Amino acid sequence: MKLLLRSLGFLAATVPCFAATKVATLHPLLADLARQVGGANVEVVEILKPGADVHHFEPAPKDLAEMRGAKLLLASGKGLESFLDKLRDSLGAGVKLVEVGEKIPSIPFEEHVHHHEGAKDADEDHDDHHHGAVDPHWWHSAENMKRAARIVADELAALDPANAAAYSAGAKAASKRFGELKSWAQKEIAKVNRKDRLLVTAHGAFGYFCKEYGFEPISLLGIGRSDDASSKHVAETIEEIREHGIKAIFPEDQANPKVLVEIARSTGVKIGEPLIADGTAKVAHTFETMLAHNVRSIVAALAPAAVK
Repeated sequence: MKLLLRSLGFLAATVPCFAATKVATLHPLLADLARQVGGANVEVVEILKPGADVHHFEPAPKDLAEMRGAKLLLASGKGLESFLDKLRDSLGAGVKLVEVGEKIPSIPFEEHVHHHEGAKDADEDHDDHHHGAVDPHWWHSAENMKRAARIVADELAALDPANAAAYSAGAKAASKRFGELKSWAQKEIAKVNRKDRLLVTAHGAFGYFCKEYGFEPISLLGIGRSDDASSKHVAETIEEIREHGIKAIFPEDQANPKVLVEIARSTGVKIGEPLIADGTAKVAHTFETMLAHNVRSIVAALAPAAVK
C-alpha cells in the first residue's frame, strides 16, 4: 500500500499541471470568440458582461481584480472603449491589451443623405449629416468576425506557442461557422425586395451590417446613445418615410425608443422588433444569436407576407 502511494505521488510530481491561458474581455462577443478560438486552452473572464451598456461602461476596482493573472485583454477598439488609455496605466506589465477592431477595415459613420423629390437645386436636394467619425460596431459583419478570429488566434499563439496549431484550428472552425451564418442571412434577406432595403434605426450602429447585406442605413441619432436628433433631421426622416413608402422602423434593445415612437405616430409606419445594436443583450450576446435575431426581425418587418 505504501509503495502504491509513493508511486502515485511520483506520478503526480512528474506529470505537469495543465494551466489554461487567462484571457479577459471587454465585450461579450469577444468572450465568445475567445472561447471558440481558444477552446480548453483558455480561461475567459468577462469584464463587461451581458446586459451591460458598452457605451457607458468603465472598469471598477473589482473588474481590475478579476483581470489579475490575465495574459491577454481583448477590447473592441475603434474608439468604443473611451477608457482604454486610463486602463493601460492600471494594468500590470504582464497583460497585453489588444484592440481587435484596430486591424479590421473601418467604415466612417455616415448619417443618411436625405433626398427630396421636386428639389429646385442641389442645395435643396439633400442634407448631408456626415460627421466623419469611425463606426465602431465592426462585429455586425461575418467577414469582420472571421478577421477577428484570426487576430485572436495569432495573439494566443504568441503567448502560448505550444498550442499554436490548436488556436489556428479554432479560428478556422469559427470562420467556417461565421461563413455559414452569412450564407443563411443572405438567403433570408433575399426575401426582402431591394427597394425595401432601407434600415431605419435611432442610432448608427448597423453600417457594417448594411454594407454586407445590401441595405441603406438611415439613422436619426449618432453612434452613441446620448446623441439627440434635431427637429430638422426628424422632419426629413418623416418626409422620406412617406416618399419612399418605408415599411418599418427599428428601435434598439437598450435604447429609448421615444423618437421612433413619435415618428411612427406621425407616419403610421410599423415599429419592428428591437434590434440588437451592441451585442450585449442578455438574450443575444454571441455573433450567432445577435445576427439571427436581427435578420429574423428585419425580414419579419420588411419582407412581403407571402414569402416570410
